[in-house]
Amino acid sequence: MNGKRIARLWRLEGLQVPQNQRKRRRLGSSANGCVRRRPERKDHVWAYDFVHERTVDGRRLKILAVVDEFTREALAIHVARRITAKDVVGVLESLMAERGVPGFIRSDNGPEFIARAVREHLEDLGVGTLFIEPGSPWENAYIESFNGRLRDELLDGELLTSLAEARWLIEAWRCEYNQRRPHSSLGYLTPAAFAGSCATSNSASLRSRPRRTTRSPDSALLT
Repeated sequence: MNGKRIARLWRLEGLQVPQNQRKRRRLGSSANGCVRRRPERKDHVWAYDFVHERTVDGRRLKILAVVDEFTREALAIHVARRITAKDVVGVLESLMAERGVPGFIRSDNGPEFIARAVREHLEDLGVGTLFIEPGSPWENAYIESFNGRLRDELLDGELLTSLAEARWLIEAWRCEYNQRRPHSSLGYLTPAAFAGSCATSNSASLRSRPRRTTRSPDSALLT
């Protein structure tokens, strides 16, 4: 007996049929989450986080991924056996030398991200830090989605024999992701093509989904 027949019998007996309730979208309590603090232009908000993997000999790999939330570009994927706060600063310095300084960087409260060296470096450059609530990865959804794609499409399907092989495969995947993979959220452009269009046209108009016209009081802090 299926649900439709049960609902029909309930109506015949004059019983109230329960209404289907839509799941509520979880926003989180942090004002720094990606729903309440949306990126508005290229290099407005970057996000970064770690992915952990191992080579076939059991040794650990630590992977730092950095994305531009507006263009969806994978700006860098740094792979090493060990990544410290100093290494995080080095990755950011290289990216900023190439692209310029972002407005904000979103992350969780991992020790490498809240370390004094990282916070002081960002503060000196005038980069705002958007720390999400502990245990709330959905508030950093752009990087979480990207890391999940990296794991599903590459890490879970490869036996990584060495650090050098891991770096080569991951960098090749990053280039393909940026240059050959269209995204529905970007009007089916690749991240690289969408980023290129941002310099000469209104980036917001290229999105397939309409943006909200109302802004919360907190959003003024991002401009």
